[in-house]
Amino acid sequence: MWWSLEQLALPPVTGLLSLASPPVTGLLWSLLLLFLWYCYRLGSDPSPRGRGPSLPRQTSFPEPRPSTEANAPITMETGDGQGAESYLAPVLSHALFPSGASAGNRKQEAGSRKLYEALQEYAKRYSWSGMGRIHKGLRLQSRVNERFSVQKPHLFYLPDVPSTPFFPRDAHRHDIEVLEASYPIILAEFQAVFQRGIDPKLGWMCQGAKGQAVFPLYNAGVSVGPNCRACPYSYRVLLSLRTFIGSNALGSAGFWILPPGVCLGGAYGPTNTRLRCHLGLQTPPQCELVVGGEPQCWAEGHCLLVDDSFLHTISHNGSAEDGPRVIFSVDLWHPNVAAAERQALDYIFAPEQ
Repeated sequence: MWWSLEQLALPPVTGLLSLASPPVTGLLWSLLLLFLWYCYRLGSDPSPRGRGPSLPRQTSFPEPRPSTEANAPITMETGDGQGAESYLAPVLSHALFPSGASAGNRKQEAGSRKLYEALQEYAKRYSWSGMGRIHKGLRLQSRVNERFSVQKPHLFYLPDVPSTPFFPRDAHRHDIEVLEASYPIILAEFQAVFQRGIDPKLGWMCQGAKGQAVFPLYNAGVSVGPNCRACPYSYRVLLSLRTFIGSNALGSAGFWILPPGVCLGGAYGPTNTRLRCHLGLQTPPQCELVVGGEPQCWAEGHCLLVDDSFLHTISHNGSAEDGPRVIFSVDLWHPNVAAAERQALDYIFAPEQ
């Protein structure tokens, strides 16, 4: 027996309820009302279940509050049940800057407090995210000189950073290859400014009474305009580097001269967040660099990566006929310093214009 299409057609959806019995119809309406009520509650409830009271929306994190306890430890508050004021805000307590410190440490602690205030200001503008090591470093800074002997970054110490006096080329392969490829022109620009004479009026800076001189292109994060114009290619090379510290007071770059018969010893760099890259321009054979007890020699046209926060000495034991030792020194970020930490350090150590 054959059926027509009209006979096989199903009843429309709107007619399903009319086909159902009254109890089924009531059940369907109840389920529909429950679903609508659930959607309403889900859209109007600001705090998901199991997460406690919600935090009001903010464009920045709140300013950290000092602890009320005299000897409260440094903690990172989680904000659970504490409201928005304490969410991920480090507590600045007397344990960080003890009032009973010796006179020799008070100056350093005052500097650490100033840096901590700068970190607070940065976090209010941006975020506390990724600032754990910087916060920890500020807590430990006043005790760095007591805990370490070979490595003493006196301005800022970043903990949990791999430390070694000399780093392999792979740590900054791109920047090293750029510097070494530019060696002939950088050397030619140095010779041009050197032949004009070492004079402060010509952009030179004398370091101490032993004849060491510097021709800076960047000094504490600030470009030296006349010197950069005198060495335009070297300046462009600096701008092409990926990890050059050119925007905060921890970074410098320029030509360094060490005369024969001079030995410089017992120095520590200000921070372990940078590496100094030395491009050898003129390196007499009896010149030596000792960092953390490990000796190295420069080579013309090649780079050395040095963590100068270690105790280091520099000596030139050659004769006057050998001439001075000349390097092009460039400060690069330590490869283990994250991008968020670099941004924060640029803010904290913003150069004084």
